[in-house]
Amino acid sequence: MTPMAPVDLRSDTVTRPTAEMRAAMAAADVGDDVYRDDPTVNRLEAVVAERFGFEAAVFFGTGTQSNLAGLMAHCARGDEYLVGQEAHTYKYEQGGAAVLGSIQPQPLENEPDGSIALARLAAAIKPDDVHFARTRVVALENTIGGRVLPPAYVRAATDFAHARGLATHLDGARIFNAAVKLGVAEADATRGFDSVSICLSKGLGAPAGSVLVGSRDFTAAARRWRKALGGGMRQVGILAAAGLYALEHHVARLAEDHDNAAFLAERLEAAGLSVDRPQTNMVYVNLAAADVAPLAAHLAAHGVLASIGERTRLVTHLDVSRSALAGVADLVSAHFGGR
Repeated sequence: MTPMAPVDLRSDTVTRPTAEMRAAMAAADVGDDVYRDDPTVNRLEAVVAERFGFEAAVFFGTGTQSNLAGLMAHCARGDEYLVGQEAHTYKYEQGGAAVLGSIQPQPLENEPDGSIALARLAAAIKPDDVHFARTRVVALENTIGGRVLPPAYVRAATDFAHARGLATHLDGARIFNAAVKLGVAEADATRGFDSVSICLSKGLGAPAGSVLVGSRDFTAAARRWRKALGGGMRQVGILAAAGLYALEHHVARLAEDHDNAAFLAERLEAAGLSVDRPQTNMVYVNLAAADVAPLAAHLAAHGVLASIGERTRLVTHLDVSRSALAGVADLVSAHFGGR
């Protein structure tokens, strides 16, 4: 087969801003955001806070920084947060809460649907005793590994946390995928959380930026931590404009990514592969160890970028068309059919 045009399925983080988004960025009004003088940042924060039903918001350069500042605003030195072992805030952010915030993570096993059983949460809460860290926060993630947390579970978990005097934080890096999949408003998808970190890149296609929402007092504390963490930015309305454009034009189209992921999963299943049916934009393929290196080499030779392993993740996004995915499926089918 002849090489394809490059297709990047490593992550939805690889998306590039569209020409229209670049034009919005170039035209953005800017000011010094540390002085709160950037009108585009101020508008983005107001828009996101309103859409998600919170009092206030703070713009961050990255989701990792947003999550960290959020946890530090909730917790004091020596406090802890309860979190899933698969969660980004625990597994993929270099232990920042512990390293920089002096906050102890208490990792708990995730259920197959991505939730944390309430019984596990209850058992992990520390008693009021000088021997233990003080449990302060329950932190969840939605979507997690492409899975949408069941709404009934989210209600139960946030109600449980509040009944035990704990704050609730959501890593909502892909919360728009969850809301689109569920067919609900963003505010409904995040109801019950005291704070949410919301990513504007990934599926929305902005080049950078996350927004942390919460109460006025909470966001004021998070804004102070943002400065301490090196996140005070100046004429950053250029990035905020990309986020505003994404919110207006790229949310509803996430359903296309979900449909494309389902299409790819069906085609790979037809080729004889073991595939976990996707809920959103992530397709997981289970490979034998002996198949990993040959498949990776085959796809790379034909211009397909993917993180191939025994559990391969293929992520659809706005830069990948249905026809490109059909080509990828044909490549995989030809590879395994030719053995």
